[in-house]
Amino acid sequence: MTELPPGWSTRRPTLDDVPAILAMVHASDIAAVGELDFTADDVREELTAPHTDPARDCWLALDPSGRVSGWAYPGNNTGGAREFVNVYTWPVTGLPALQPLLETILARAAEWGREFGHDVYEVRSGAVPGEDALIAALTGAGFVFLKQFARMQMPLDGVGPVAPEPRAGVTVRPVRSGDEAEMRRFHRVIEEAFQDSDHPAMGHAGWREQFLGESVPVFDEWFVAEIDGEIAGVLQSSDSEDAGEGFVRYLAVAREFRKRGVGEALLRRAFTTYAAKGRVKAGLGVDLENPTDAASLYLKVGMTPLYRVNIYRTEIRTT
Repeated sequence: MTELPPGWSTRRPTLDDVPAILAMVHASDIAAVGELDFTADDVREELTAPHTDPARDCWLALDPSGRVSGWAYPGNNTGGAREFVNVYTWPVTGLPALQPLLETILARAAEWGREFGHDVYEVRSGAVPGEDALIAALTGAGFVFLKQFARMQMPLDGVGPVAPEPRAGVTVRPVRSGDEAEMRRFHRVIEEAFQDSDHPAMGHAGWREQFLGESVPVFDEWFVAEIDGEIAGVLQSSDSEDAGEGFVRYLAVAREFRKRGVGEALLRRAFTTYAAKGRVKAGLGVDLENPTDAASLYLKVGMTPLYRVNIYRTEIRTT
């Protein structure tokens, strides 16, 4: 195990550390992509995500002055056989913490795999092209390149107060969040739509736990598209303290209703709602290997890539 330099130390994070963690992540964001792409809400959500106990699963690295200079945390909301590990460090000065944190969280990943009951556990991580030290650490630990994600964004200054009319036969409305049957159908559309992609399956209970763990779900930003009275597609927004951006967490269209303008109608309605609330931009993340070529739709409605992230993977035998 790689040791930290003299004077450095590690400890577990608490929610009191959110401001210090955010300052470090913001410095990393600026160095990697030139934009801030994390909020205090995001930090809190990662520390309190399903299957994450910060007292067992997360680490901070402190430099000799006591400043938070590194953060390692997991991501496995489903308990399935795939983990996503994340390691942030303060640019340049935090690099001594990179290798020790990565080795520490990979050792914990083997324990997670055993705890979840998996003999072989897939571990993924991400790095922005140009984060050479992080990429070298990942590949040195046995990770190989898998694919790219894109962080998409668009300004909302040209979005009017009323969404364009969808194609004939398509209607869009807010989700009926108090209707248990509709919420189950909403979730089922997401799971069924992503079956042929790399999306890890999540049961209804886990999905509810995930979005209820956010600040407060803003259901007037969740939408359902219907055709002939059937739910044809859904859009789930992600609430955030970043009042300047509306964020699409999931956009899903049932297979039998694709190529009928459902996805575009849902996006247009979401953009209008975000703009009416004073948001200045809309964002989402997209798997560039998605077999439905979702990126083409996002480009069509005016979104552009803010940056791309390389995804790397390895496998750990837990027994």
